[in-house]
Amino acid sequence: MCHAATGPVRADTDTAGVTDTWAQLLAVLMLAGLLAFAMVQPKGLPEAVFAVPAAGLLVAVGVVGPEAASRQVVALAPTVGFLAAVLVLAQLADAAGVFTWVGARLARGSVGHPGRLLGRVFLAGSATTATLSLDATVVLLTPVVFATAARVRARPKPHVYACIHLANSASLLLPVSNLTNLLAFSASGLTFLQFAGLMAAPWLLVIGIEYLVFRRFFRSDLGGRPHGAEVVEGAGQPAPRFALAVLALTLLGFGVSGLVGVEPVWVAVAGAVTLAGPELAGRRIGVPALVRAASPPFCLFVFALGVVVAAVSGGSLGAAVTSVLPTTPTLPNLLLAAAIAAVLANLVNNVPATLMLVTALAGHAHPGLVLAVLVGVNIGPNLTYTGSLATLLWRRVLVRRDATPAQTEFLRLGAITVPLCLVVAVVAVWLGLTLGRGWLL
Repeated sequence: MCHAATGPVRADTDTAGVTDTWAQLLAVLMLAGLLAFAMVQPKGLPEAVFAVPAAGLLVAVGVVGPEAASRQVVALAPTVGFLAAVLVLAQLADAAGVFTWVGARLARGSVGHPGRLLGRVFLAGSATTATLSLDATVVLLTPVVFATAARVRARPKPHVYACIHLANSASLLLPVSNLTNLLAFSASGLTFLQFAGLMAAPWLLVIGIEYLVFRRFFRSDLGGRPHGAEVVEGAGQPAPRFALAVLALTLLGFGVSGLVGVEPVWVAVAGAVTLAGPELAGRRIGVPALVRAASPPFCLFVFALGVVVAAVSGGSLGAAVTSVLPTTPTLPNLLLAAAIAAVLANLVNNVPATLMLVTALAGHAHPGLVLAVLVGVNIGPNLTYTGSLATLLWRRVLVRRDATPAQTEFLRLGAITVPLCLVVAVVAVWLGLTLGRGWLL
């Protein structure tokens, strides 16, 4: 079967310079410091400022051998390249006016109908997350939704909360939807279409549950029929047909890439190059902006994070995680794997959790276990701010607009949606495995 990339490898540790106990302690401290730095981002410094030296220190003192660190970086390279290409693609879509057009479509017919706006936000958020990744939903769609809600005189809270919940839970569908998906896809042994086929039902069910809960949870915010809405910027502009066509063809290319032996990263690159042509020719965007869109510091952060997590996984903590993970894809075991993944994501963040769990599965696990882990690391972060970097970034977007979300409200909403969505999604995965067992095994 076609793989998007070689998955993270179990790094052999070389502790000649330090004892096993001190090696594990140092690795855990570096991971904790790295996550704390990423959450706080003092003075706006990128995560790589701490992560790269932390990884270098672990290699220098022998917690991770140079060869093992190099293998981890090489294994992550296709995944990180894919991530960079999708980030550029999303930024180019924004430059082409896709998100301004989406904002206008959200506002049209929603004046005085906050509930109708919420439904449209769910459609836009789910589609954006699935096709352009959760980062596009957080960074590009959330500000559009916030402004649109204000201009149609709707309370923004339900709509911007929907953006982050969908950024996490609606990222189940495609390998391109989330960095965690790319890591799990590499380890699953599935093709792009097989992955999407198994995750389609969980994706739809989770979105449906989230929508019903949101309608109930935010019923007071969605009540009433406000008047006096402003005209939304771009309301009369035509659809950016070229950009939408390129995005549609790129998505189609992802689906057929495995059938023709082409890695999905090259499809993403082709889509980005195609969109970049008119923008560069019209001088609406420059090469430096494209480089910034690829987020080199974040890519370095992912590489360094892989090395740090390899150090942690090679010690007692990694052994403990391996010991509790199930090895057969029964329904109780899939539920257990998802629960472990959700808890770990909220403890150490979802990307490190995915790296640890994929390493613990050691490349020979049944695809069902990998997908159950993915359900846990994608849905679980809706429980706390620390569950994913996307949630932290979303909070910063709102803080800059003097709309800091209340932590207790975020926790209460997550406590309702996360357990229910986890169970329903895992059951849907299990049914997909059962019905499709003939082509999976």
